[in-house]
Parts: sequence; C-alpha cells; structure tokens
Amino acid sequence: MSAAGETVAGIVGGRIAYESGLDLLTVAPAAEVDPVLAGALFDGVARLFRAGWQPVELHRVVARRGDPAAAPLIADATAAHLRHFKPRAVDARWREQAGELGAKVWWGADATYLTEVTRHRRADRVTLIDAVLGTLRVLATLPPIETLVPPPGQVARVAGAGTRTDNALLNRVRALLAKAESTTFPAEAEAFSAKAQELISKHSLDEAVLAGGADGITVTPHARRIGIDHPYESEKASLLDAVARANRCHVVWSPEFGFATVFGFEADLAAVDLLQASLLVQAHRAMSRAEPPGGKAGRARLKTFRQSFLVGYAVRIGERLAEADRAALAGARDAASLLPVLASREVQVKEARDKAFPRTVRGRGFRVDNEEGWESGRSAADQATLH
Repeated sequence: MSAAGETVAGIVGGRIAYESGLDLLTVAPAAEVDPVLAGALFDGVARLFRAGWQPVELHRVVARRGDPAAAPLIADATAAHLRHFKPRAVDARWREQAGELGAKVWWGADATYLTEVTRHRRADRVTLIDAVLGTLRVLATLPPIETLVPPPGQVARVAGAGTRTDNALLNRVRALLAKAESTTFPAEAEAFSAKAQELISKHSLDEAVLAGGADGITVTPHARRIGIDHPYESEKASLLDAVARANRCHVVWSPEFGFATVFGFEADLAAVDLLQASLLVQAHRAMSRAEPPGGKAGRARLKTFRQSFLVGYAVRIGERLAEADRAALAGARDAASLLPVLASREVQVKEARDKAFPRTVRGRGFRVDNEEGWESGRSAADQATLH
C-alpha cells in the first residue's frame, strides 16, 4: 500500500488523527493522493450497494451525517458503479434513483476524478479532500441492510416478491392527488382525495380477493424504504405510521439512517408511498397558513407549534383513513369472505417485519406542548384530501 493509501486507511480507521492526516494528504502530490481517494470512495460506495443500500438512501445518510456538500460525491460514485453494468443488468428502480440524483459520468479516468472535480466544480482542493475523508468515515460506519431492490448485476428477484401494481391505477391516483395538492379550495381538495382513497381501497381489496382465491400463485408481502427528512422527522414518521396502519402495513422507523421500512403487500405499499408524499405536502401548506409569527422571541413557540401540529395532523389522518378503510370493506362485494383473507395477510406482514427486524422497540408516544398546534393540525387533517 502506498503512503497515501496508508494515511487514508489510518484516518478512516481512527489510527491517525484527522487533522494530522488531512495535512499530510494536502501537501502530498495530487498524482499520488487523488487516485487513492477516488478509489476508496468508489469502492466504499460499491461495497454498500452490494450490502443492500440504494443510491438515494446512501445519498441521504451521507448528507445527514456529514457535510451536505459531500452528497454530490455519492451521485458521482453511483455513476461510476453503474457504468460497469449493461443497462439490462440494472433494475429499473436503480436507474430511476440514479436519475433522481443526476448521477452520470462526466469525468475521464477515475484516477484523475478529484483533479477534474476541482476544475469542474471550482472546488478548493483542501475542502474537497476534507469532504471525501468525511464521506469515507461515514461510509465505514454503515452496516449491511436488507436488500429490497436487486443491486446492479443481480437479475434474480429478491425475497418478498408480490404482484405487480396496476400502473394505470397509480397514474390516476397521482393525478387526483396532484389536483388535491394544487387547489386552494378545501372542499375541492377533499373531493379529489376522496376519489383517490376510493380507488386505492377498492384496488387493494380486489387484489386481496384475487390473491386469496388464486391457485398455484404465491403472493407474499415485501418491504419498501421511505426516506424521512429533517426537520421534525419523528413527527413525520408518525404520519407515515398512521397512513401505513390504515392501509394494512407495518412501519419500522430507523432515525439513525433517515428512513422507515414499510412492510406490506405491493398494492398497499404503493398506496402508502403515494399518500404519505401527498399528505406531507398538504400538511406543510396548512401548517404555514396556521402557524404563529416567528422571530427570535417566538422561535421556541413556533417549534412546539409545528411539532404539535404534525402530531395532531397524523393522529386525525389515521382516524380518517381507518374510517375510510372500514367503509370500503363494508361496501365490498362478499365482505364476509374477505375477513379471513385480510387476517391471513396481516399475519404474513407481521412475520415479514419480525424476520427483518427481530429486535424492534415500540416507539414512545408524543408529548403535545402546544394546544393551538394540536388543534390546528387536527383541523387541517379534516380538510386533507384523504378520507
């Protein structure tokens, strides 16, 4: 191993003081340091991709734990990893995430990557080396997680496969929710959301009936990870949990990584993902209208208002969604025969959750410190577009 390689390994492993190691790397020739740092970055990201991490998840956790300016390094490392695979060997969900990050190879040889970054992005060399080292230290702390999407090169379907969700239905639901988010009239928004929930509920129950009566077809629950960002991430996670429970899914919140793992059947998971995203948009819009003025004197009050608002919103949304689900079940054709099917699916979802997370801890309840925020959140939930 070269001197630069030993220094990098020593910094990441904690055997060399960070500042001392950074000084050594910044005065060493770029021709010696840059290939080592680029190789360590690309190899570290590739290792975690093989260990179950997906591009957007790795991008989020690096931005949360380290310097947010280091996040583009993950996008570049994603592009470097993908260029080793033919398009047909890469899952469509991987390609979608890479596109979301803007991941593309814009540099020449990997050995000159850092040199080209300093020119292309007009980055200070010391700052860039510091960002790479910080990213490497974050990557070194991340454990393997469950593989939910096959990494590039693996075409076999992973455990937890289910039926394919109707894309036409999802497009109709997306269109309805987009209209709900854009309108300024609560009654109109509620009409759009009511129709969206109606479509989702009917499709989910129909899918359960078909799966329960299918011969020789095995439909199993699986999981989807949903990112939850700062601020008020715990309160946002409570909203996700409320949406998931109403759609027969279970949530495990991993605050250290900034995502929650949702377990359920495919139609229900797709519904949770869509509804959560739409409800967050509606919640933030309603909260901005209802919140008290800020300012230095009111910062603490504003924070407790927002936290209480989101908790109240989540609780009320959960109540409304549960009511909607019961109504959909009551109106379903041959509802009595659905009950044992749904009970069986509930057991399967719990088993999938417990297998992946055998040592989960039940989350604590939320303390509401601002009655105005709580009541405003519940009121906003009553006007949200999902009932």
